[in-house]
Amino acid sequence: MSSKTTVALTAGLIGSVSLTALHETVRRVVPASPRMDRLGMEALAKIIRRSGNRPPDSQKLHNWTLAGDLVSNAAYYSLVGVGKPKHAWVRGAALGLAAGFGAVLLPRPLGLDPAPSNRTQATQLLTVAFYTAGGLAAATAVFWLRHRKKKSKGKDKKSKKS
Repeated sequence: MSSKTTVALTAGLIGSVSLTALHETVRRVVPASPRMDRLGMEALAKIIRRSGNRPPDSQKLHNWTLAGDLVSNAAYYSLVGVGKPKHAWVRGAALGLAAGFGAVLLPRPLGLDPAPSNRTQATQLLTVAFYTAGGLAAATAVFWLRHRKKKSKGKDKKSKKS
């Protein structure tokens, strides 16, 4: 795997974990917090039912949804690391905003309960803010990983000259 791919995937994972940590932490203390866990559980349960199976109990469904969110968001946020590093901030913000607005606008057209991301204006704002934060966390990771890589290359060149 190339170094650029590793940076992109690592950044995507960092963005995904940041987003999930925000959701899981804030939902416990802020009543207007988005409940994307519930939206994901509803979507996964529908898919399982449509395949002719019975969804698992609530805790197992929550765990499966959390795992799916981490993987899919990591893949999505890894796009922040694709392209020129100097544009990672713009890509992170744009991808985060797109995901946030999608989370607010798409549940109803997809046949899902819109309440988890639309209960109040504060819920909508937090939804967009959380996804944007995930994108910016991924951009921060790209910047840090690329900067770290450049620093280590500089050390390698200095040690070869000695």
